[in-house]
Amino acid sequence: MAKNPKPRKLTVYLYIPNIIGYIRVLMNVVAFALCFSHKNLFSVLYFLSFVCDGVDGWCARKFNQVSTFGAVLDMVTDRISTACLLVILSQQYRPGLVFLSLLALDISSHWLQMYSTFLLGKASHKDVKDSSSWLFKLYYGNRMFMAFCCVACEVLYIILFLIAEPHNESVIDVLLHASKQSFLLSALVVPVLFGWAIKQTVNVIQMKTAADVCVLHDIIKKQKS
Repeated sequence: MAKNPKPRKLTVYLYIPNIIGYIRVLMNVVAFALCFSHKNLFSVLYFLSFVCDGVDGWCARKFNQVSTFGAVLDMVTDRISTACLLVILSQQYRPGLVFLSLLALDISSHWLQMYSTFLLGKASHKDVKDSSSWLFKLYYGNRMFMAFCCVACEVLYIILFLIAEPHNESVIDVLLHASKQSFLLSALVVPVLFGWAIKQTVNVIQMKTAADVCVLHDIIKKQKS
């Protein structure tokens, strides 16, 4: 009986979801190159790149082209694009340390989660069925809820970028002033802040849970030696 041919490396690189991933990278490069001269265009490209994150996941499942490379490409693109925007916001608002702290939390929590996933031998970092946190399980277990929190977080950062003043001001003062000027913005701020707060809480839970896994791995390793 003939065996099914193994996919070549080039084949995986050319998976439909991975090609979408390359397009996301390109959109982000163009967006950040134009971010200060064309703020509206930046916002559109940045958000489109974020939306494509969901599209490539759907394509991966639809065409049976799920790959470890694609998952890593997605996460790296997400983390770097969000990090770049947070760095920009840290220069536009005071105290800038708030945004740099959010950057550190985002990267460290996801890096620890990925590392702990490999230690546990799991196929996906989203497999948290054994977690004791109901919020953590709800976030990764309900695709719509996770999408809402992620979209809310990115929309909040885009709004802050668009309404930033030429001189540094408190982020709360600018947000309150802009909300008073626009009914649409004031109506959008509450759900967006809610989703953002949930995502940051999940990041903290994720970092602590993943750190516990790493520590437990060290303890078991010591006991066996």
